[in-house]
Formats: sequence, C-alpha cells, structure tokens
Amino acid sequence: MYLYGLTLQQATGVVCATYGNFVGGKSQEIIVARGKVLDLLRPDDRGKLQTLLSVEVFGAIRSLVQFRLTGSQKDYIVVGSDSGRIVILEYNKEKNIFEKIHQETFGKSGCRRIVPGQYLAVDPKGRAVMIGACEKQKLVYVLNRDTSARLTISSPLEAHKSHTVVYSIAGVDCGFDNPIFAAIELDYSEADQDSTGQAASEAQKHLTFYELDLGLNHVSRRWSEPIDNGANMLVTVPGGGDGPSGVLVCAENFVIYKNQGHPDVRAVIPRRADLPAERGVLIVSAATHRIKSIFFFLLQTEYGDIFKVTLEHDNDRVSELKIKYFDTIPVTTAMCLLKSGFLFAASEFGNHALYQFQGIGDGDDVEASSATIMETDEGFQPVFFQPRGLKNLIKIDQVESLMPIMDMKVINLFEEETPQIFTLCGRGPRSSLRILRPGLAVSEMAVSQLPGVPSAVWTVKKSASDEFDAYIVVSFANATLVLSIGETVEEVSNSGFLDTTPSLAVSLLGEDSLMQVHPGGIRHIREDGRINEWKTPGKKTIVKVGSNRSQVVIALSGGELIYFEMDETRQLMEVEKHEMTGDVACLDIAPVPEGRKRSRFLAVGSYDSTIRILSLDPDDCMQVLSMQSVSSPPESLLLLEVQASVGGEDGADRPASVFLNAGLQNGVLYRTEVDMVTGNLSDTRSRFLGLRPPKLFACMVRGRRAMLCLSSRPWLGYIHRGHFLLTPLSYETLEYAASFSSDQCAEGVVAVAGDALRVFTIERLGETFNETVVPLRYTPRKFVLHPKKKHLVIVESDQGAFTAEEREAARKECLEAAGLGENGNANADQMQENGDDEEKEDPLPDEQYGYPKAESDKWVSCIRVLDPRSGNTTCLLELQDNEAAFSVCTVNFSDKEYGTLVAVGTAKGLQFWPKRQVSVGFIHIYRFVEDGKALELLHKTQVDGVPLALCQFQGKLLAGIGPVLRLYDLGKRKLLRKCENKLFPNTIVSIHSYRDRIYVGDIQESFHYVKYRRDENQLYIFADDSVPRWLTASYHIDFDTMAGSDKFGNIYFVRLPQDVSDEIEEDPTGGKIKWEQGRLNGAPNKMEEIVQFHVGDVVTCLQKASLIPGGGECIIYGTVMGSLGALLAFTSREDVDFFAHLEMHMRQEHPPLCGRDHMAYRSAYFPVKDVIDGDLCEQFPTLAPDLQRKIADELDRTPGEILKKLEDVRNRII
Repeated sequence: MYLYGLTLQQATGVVCATYGNFVGGKSQEIIVARGKVLDLLRPDDRGKLQTLLSVEVFGAIRSLVQFRLTGSQKDYIVVGSDSGRIVILEYNKEKNIFEKIHQETFGKSGCRRIVPGQYLAVDPKGRAVMIGACEKQKLVYVLNRDTSARLTISSPLEAHKSHTVVYSIAGVDCGFDNPIFAAIELDYSEADQDSTGQAASEAQKHLTFYELDLGLNHVSRRWSEPIDNGANMLVTVPGGGDGPSGVLVCAENFVIYKNQGHPDVRAVIPRRADLPAERGVLIVSAATHRIKSIFFFLLQTEYGDIFKVTLEHDNDRVSELKIKYFDTIPVTTAMCLLKSGFLFAASEFGNHALYQFQGIGDGDDVEASSATIMETDEGFQPVFFQPRGLKNLIKIDQVESLMPIMDMKVINLFEEETPQIFTLCGRGPRSSLRILRPGLAVSEMAVSQLPGVPSAVWTVKKSASDEFDAYIVVSFANATLVLSIGETVEEVSNSGFLDTTPSLAVSLLGEDSLMQVHPGGIRHIREDGRINEWKTPGKKTIVKVGSNRSQVVIALSGGELIYFEMDETRQLMEVEKHEMTGDVACLDIAPVPEGRKRSRFLAVGSYDSTIRILSLDPDDCMQVLSMQSVSSPPESLLLLEVQASVGGEDGADRPASVFLNAGLQNGVLYRTEVDMVTGNLSDTRSRFLGLRPPKLFACMVRGRRAMLCLSSRPWLGYIHRGHFLLTPLSYETLEYAASFSSDQCAEGVVAVAGDALRVFTIERLGETFNETVVPLRYTPRKFVLHPKKKHLVIVESDQGAFTAEEREAARKECLEAAGLGENGNANADQMQENGDDEEKEDPLPDEQYGYPKAESDKWVSCIRVLDPRSGNTTCLLELQDNEAAFSVCTVNFSDKEYGTLVAVGTAKGLQFWPKRQVSVGFIHIYRFVEDGKALELLHKTQVDGVPLALCQFQGKLLAGIGPVLRLYDLGKRKLLRKCENKLFPNTIVSIHSYRDRIYVGDIQESFHYVKYRRDENQLYIFADDSVPRWLTASYHIDFDTMAGSDKFGNIYFVRLPQDVSDEIEEDPTGGKIKWEQGRLNGAPNKMEEIVQFHVGDVVTCLQKASLIPGGGECIIYGTVMGSLGALLAFTSREDVDFFAHLEMHMRQEHPPLCGRDHMAYRSAYFPVKDVIDGDLCEQFPTLAPDLQRKIADELDRTPGEILKKLEDVRNRII
C-alpha cells in the first residue's frame, strides 16, 4: 500500500514571530513560524492581515529573529531550527520567495539538549548573532558585508559553558561598542554530584554578559551576577544614546532592570485580586516600542494582562521603573508592535488578533513602581488591580486558528454535497466546536425579493472611466427590469433599455454607450440618449450572444453567426456572416487586449460536443483556427485572459495568455490554453464540479479577472500567489451572476437564485476551509454522535478552575467591589456609551480574560448535548465533586429497554504532580430524553482508575481502566463486570472493535489485538507491536490493519500478517491462542509496520473519509498545531513510480529552506515507508522554469503534464 500525504489546511498555531522591513520600503511585515511553515504577513490599508508568502520548510522552526546591517534599507531573517544549521534568509520581492543567503552547519540535526537552535539573539546594530542551545553550547557569528555589499558571515566563535542550563538570551544595546549578549543561566554541576539533593535546592540562576571582541575575534564572559530563581525572560533596553542600555529581567512577580555596574531597579508586577496567594505571576511575551529616544515596553503575563513598562533615566542611570496596567487580551506566544500603530498578537491557543492603538496607556490605571516598592517580613508587598474592558487597544482583525484540534469527525450531517469536518478546538474559555466546510467563506451584503423568477442579471457602468456600476439589469421570462445603483437601489424607466422583452446580454460598448441584446435585435443606446436598433432578418431570433467593449457576435436560430464591430464614429457595423452546421450552444469573445483595437478570438460551442476557435482578424475573419471535441455538449464558454506576470500560473514568468473555460452539460469544467498566435488549444484540464451544467461568468477578485462557475454549488477560479485555484464557495445554488462594484462594496458579486437578488463578497482568498464556530465552556476532550437524532454529545473538562456557580458568585462580588472604584465607573460609562446589549451583559468576557485560577487539583467538567444544525446547546450537565470527564461513547446494550445510551468515563481528584494519582474513577450511564435533546443519569459505577477508553462491543461495554480491559453489562443499579484482562503494559487509551476482535491502544506500547472467546468468556491478547509507541490517536482501517500516531509526530499503519490472521480465525478449539508462548515479553504474534511517515506535528485524531463526491477515500488527520492533512492510497503502480521519482528529483534540486534534509526529516524517528510527500511535490510549480524543464525531462514529461498530475491527485482528495 502506497500513500500520498498532503496537508489540506496548514498549521494555524504560531510558535514564534518577528517583524521588520523585509520587502523594503516603508511598510513593516510580520514573519510567523507555524511549526514547520514560515509565513510572511502584512496588514493592508483596511487593517486586514494578508499572507504574502507561505513556505513549508520541512523542519521544526524553534526561533526567529530579524536584523539589519547598519545603513541598509532591508531586514534579514535568522532562523533557528532542528537542522543543526544557522540559516539567514532574505525576501525577494520580484520572485516572491525567501532566498537562502547563508547556511552554516554547527551540529547534529534534531532537537537536542546541547545543539544550538533553541535561542537566538542579535546585536541591535546587526553586527553579530548568538545562537544557543538549552544546555552548554552557545555560538556567536559575526555579520558583515563584502565590497559588493553582500552579507557575509564569519566562522562560529564559541561561548560554551558545560553543566549550564540556559533560560533566555538577548542582545544588549551598547551602541557601536563591542557587541554584548546577556543570558540567564543555571549551573547544575554541583547538583549533579550531590546525591542528597541539597545542592539542587540551593542552585542559583545567574545573569551573564558575554562580550564579543571584534578586534580579537573572541567571545569572553564579561560579567555574571546572581538573580531571582524565578527569572525566565530577558528584554533588551535601548542604549547607545537612545536609552540607558542593559536588560529587563522578567522574573516571577518582579521586573528588574539590570546592567553592569548599576544597582538593581526592581518593581512588583501587579496581580489580579482574585489570584490564589500561592500562584506567582510570570511574563510570557514582550514587545518594545521605540521612536528616536522615546521607548516603552509592553509585557504580557501568563494570565493575559498586558503591562506598560517605562524607565525614568538620565543618560545611562535608571532612577525609576514603572509598571502600569495597560489592557487584557488572550495569552500570546509573541507580540509584534508595528510602527503603523498595529499590535499583532499571536495567541497561544485560539484565534490570533490584530489590534490598533487607541491610546498608549496614559490614563490613571493601577501602577507599580520601583520607588514605592514596600518590603515586609514576608517579602515584597503585592500591588492588586482589577481587569477591565479594552481601553488602549481595539481589535480590527482576527486570524482563525484551530490550535489545538482535540478531536475530529468527518460526517455529512447537513445533507450537503460534501461532508463537513467537525473539530473540537481550543482550550479553557476559548474552546469551540468548529464546523469546517471545504470552500471560501462568503459574506452576504444584501438580499432582496424580486417580482418574479429572474433568468439573468448584469451590471453595467455608464462610462468606462466610472469606478462603480450604474445599473443592475434583471431579465425575466417576458420583461427586463432596470435598477439604478445609488445610496439605495431603485427601479428606473428612463435608462433607454427596452423593458417589454427579456434580455440576452447587457454591456458597455466603447467608452460610454450601452448595448442591450434581446431575441428581436440589438439596441445600442448612445451617451446622449439616441438609440440605434438592429432588427433580426425574417422570423429568425437571436439565441446566443458574445461581446466585449468593441465587438459583438450574435448567433441566430439555425446556426448563423453575425459579427459586428464599432467603427470610428462609434456606430455598430455588421462586418461578417458565417453559417455553422447546426445550432450554436454557446459563444464568447475574449476581452480586448491592452493596446489593441480588437480581440482576435471567438469561441463557439455546438450541440455536437465540439468547441471551435474562430478568428476575428480582418485578414481571416470567421475562419476556424482550431477545433476541440469534448465529452458532452458545452453549456457555457468563457475566455479568460491572464495578464503577463512574474510568477504567473505555475510560478514562472509568463507572457499574457488566454485560457478557454467550458462548462459542459455533464457537470464538468473543461479548461485549456489558447495559443496567442495560432489559436491552437493545448494543455487540457478537466474537473467535475457538480450535477448541474456549470455556467461561467467573469468577475473581479483583488483587481484581477477571475471566473465564477455556477453548478450545483458556486465555484471561484482565481490566481492566488501565482497558482490557479478552483475553489467552491460556501453558499447556496445560484442561477446567474455578474460582478458588482459600488461605494459600499468595491468587489462583490450580484446573483439571482429563485426569486431573490443577492449581493455578496468573497472573504479571505487562498483558504481551503471556512468555518462556523460554536463556543464551548471548558477544554473539549471527546465527542460522539447520536446515531439517529444526529445530536453531538461533547465532554469538556479543565484543571485548576472554578465551577460555573462559584465563578458567577465571585464575579458578582467583584463587580460590586469594582463598582465603588474607578474601574467600575469607567465600565458603567463605557456601557452607556456603547449602548450595546452584549456589553451590558458581560463587561469582562471569559474568552478574553480567562477563568479565575483555582488550586491545581481542582477540576471542572461538563457534558453537553448540542444540535449542530442550529448550534444550540440543548442540555448541559455540570459534574460535581471535583469530577472530570475524559471519555465518552454511545452504547446499545443487549436488553433493548433504553435504546441508545451514553457512557462517560470520569475521574475524581486527578493529580499529575508530584506523581500521578486519582482518588476514584466512575463510569456514568446516561439515557437520552426529550427526543434525544437531553440526558438523564441512569446510574454511575465506581472503578479503580481513570476510564480513558470506552467502546461498545457485542451489546456490552468495553472499558479501559488503567492497564485493565474490562467488559461490562448493564445492571439495574450499576454496571456488572463480565470479564477482564489485566495483562496490558501501562494504560489503555483507545479501544476499537470489529466482529469478535478488539484493537486496544496502550499509552506507550502501541496496539494490542485481542480476541473475545464467547464460549469461555475470556479475552486473549494474540498479537502486539514490536516497537514501543506513545499513542495519541488511532483508527481502525480493516480487519487486520490499524492506523496510529505517536506523540513524536509520526503516523504509522500496522497490519497482522495474512497467514497469522487466517490461523487465528481458523482455530476451532481456541486451544492455540490459549497455550501459545509469548515472544519478547509480549504476545505470541507480532504485527508488521506497513506505513511510516513523520508529519512533524503531534496528530491528535484520525478518520477515514472521502471529502468530495466521487473522490478517493483517504485518512484525514488533525494535529495539535491546528493543521489538517490527508493520506490518499494510490490506485496504480504507474502513479507511485511517477510521484516517487518526482519526489526524488525535488529532494535533490530543491532542498528545504532551513537546511534540514527532506528524507531525514520525514524519517526523523523511523525510516519513512511507502508514503510520498505531496507537500514537497507541490513545490514543483514554484521552481524556476529551467529547473522545471530539467526535472520534467528526467521524467520524460513536460512541465505542463507534471502540473496536471499534481492537480489531478489533489482533486481526488479535495
């Protein structure tokens, strides 16, 4: 079995981020690392974040930093990854790629303790960079430029210190003196030698300054001083004339300013009033704002509160450090503060956000200062504050993030054409159920009812120079309605259009005249209101029409074509006639190319399933240039011109080209390129769009012509980052559409469906899925589907939080207390100003502020029944007494008294530290009441561990409780034990069953195959895996095969050899299983690993599904970083050979960006086996054209054929 692995939705979580001028010019961009993907983002004029470039680097990005050489206009990016190499990248604006400037090897690959890559720091003047490991090794590279102004890098200078753990490093700003780097270090050499543990408890963190002597080319330890043991982060303070230099040390509960030869300046971090006393406050992310010599810092705590830190200084002496409450936003991994007044917050979990500054924290909020710090016998006096609504920041955009995906199911619940992906995402109060649909999101601007059922709609401008459309023209069976577009849309009768007849086409002719084509003729409306009519000869009527700004071709009944062209006097003149052999099915003229008088090509589709390209040149007018037969009569044609571009259709530089798109009656979209000189057709692609024949319309997307295809659902064909994408829109079936532009909506679409007129715009281009979000209360763990009623049952649980009642009581108390203080009044004013219901309801929403923290051994949990159609929760049961739910399944017991029941596995008082323990576990049995909308507890059964896995099996319930697999039946008061097997190594985390086989997943020992002998009522383990695997997800593929994933980011399939499987099934007495000896301390038989692939991200859920009608079945997986991927099984050996060779050539010709070897990355833990990496193959279009041709020649193909293969295999998945 060979599989093709493809990422469908790139990781949405962010590991680290940095910002700078990478493109060159005034604007600032943000670079984010999403695990193994590097993205370049930029806020546009409207404050929406746009992705300029996204690159898969096939390696784990651990740190990012930007630097600029003195006097240059552009920033470089240094990347620390798991490749054992330091990589410096530059963004190339012309080619829209990251170019690797330098790649220096210093150690082994992989994330190791002593190989640098975890930490990066750069000298603020861009003269040197330090790359550090978690322990021991730190290397410094000197950066310079050669005579031709290219960046050079020195050989590494060592700053190692053995037996030392590093917590953070930063560059110290000391102007143009020797570069200095600061590090928080902990020496554990004594703790290693001392077995009593005394030295370990006395170990002390130090702040160490390393100096790079540029003259001697040597790094030395310049200064070291003990600091708080809670220190976790360093922030560079501006220096060199702009500030006092030195660093801010962020420690637990304190921020301390330190510099060599300067006394400590310490201030307390204000803490929330409701925080338990034993909990400290740590800073998790920081951003610095500096304009000339004015600077301040924004520091965010682990609870999401942002503080503004300012220093009172005189030259290089700091007299006071102030920490003032600024605002509260969800906890971030990185904050980027742009000069344009934006703050990009890369959230730790959940959606990322872009904020704009409304103020810079000059109000009278709670402030702690080094001048007012109070020391008592018990330590320093804390400063308390109460969070409030946003005052200094305002959210203007958000980037959806699925991180982390906890569970996923692919089901077609809504009877749509494609299934929906239901994912449980997020953590704590920011968790959600997200329903993903393949396609682009659409936002509806307006819907209005029309007096009848329209057949077509057009929009026209009054003159070519107008920015916006003037009329919407709607055609009915026997009339035409003209609506003018202004402040409102209203009917007009003085437009010059004939309204007593249906219309076939309405468009702008020349610079400023309008044309209406109706069955009886052509009506040409001049700008001064004069009307010219052309009537059809005899009893013939016009059936089809194609036109652009200066040419019109009409098809009369019987198959006669008549070609008109505008002359110098702006009259429409008949030029040529042409008889076709039969009736014309459809026709289209390409738009007039820039700088030309007319378009050269006319495409005509006939009912005999052919498409002809005719010339409109005066020399060979109406001559057939080429002909193509297709599988079904064409319904609609569209000639789409692609402007000359750099990095065009396939990433290469291309001249302008024309593509012929045809919607056929069998629902297929047929796409082929038209040669600009000869008119020949080449490079054909086809794709099935839906059950209705696609109708094709041109529309504008981001200033470029794009194609709207209306089949049983709408599709959009557009160019995105140099690739042509054909993506469905998540919208209902439409009949007819036209592009729409007004002052409220610059790039929209107006369409008709039924008797309604709809105006909508298309949101974020380039996305694979769009989502509907249903918020949840706690971190979701698992969910199941009610088989008949199609309701979802979700279990959610959180550690260290209060129950809903306790939270409500505390909040009331808080608001009453705050109502007396300044913040409360501010809130009250704010509410009156906004006058918004939501604001009145909840001034401090939990999604933004997080839940108040409780002791770590306190759990909250709930079981929710949710109707996915409406998104309403029909039942919510909060668990009491410190119980938390971890597993759920539906079960039908043999006695059919209650029908479908829900089993939920819970644990009471679960603790993970200092060692894992649980006071008691339970299995709750609920039955559905109120027609499946609510749950009622039947009984709960006490068990002696945490039931992490439950599964229905032959009318009974299988439970995995610690290392025991137990079979239960339903009793009146509790569950009754029927049989058990205690021979599992550690903890059972997953159970699947099929016929009389049970597939059990152990937390660290992979899969065990178990057989249930009914006659003996015994469970026998007959096969297991020879490789220890820390399971995170599992899925049953077939009778002998299981798919699993481990916590190191691998997906693997194991299969029981056929002969062993047959032997076990044919064992009539069962004696063989019973007395067989185990091998290697395990089961008597071992499974074979048939597939192995390193995804590079922890996979949390697996599911077998087909995402498109008629597509191949694939394994869909979801990961912790919020990405979705698919593994598709190849059906032919020929495809396997082709893609294996393409992958091999791509590995050689296009090595990954961050220096990791592709083969080694995909084999990071086990050698990759029988999986072809689609993500690497899909980088083929981004290669330079000569490199594409070189690879294509090696494969005996053309680049076009390779692109077609890549497109075909992708279309089989989604």
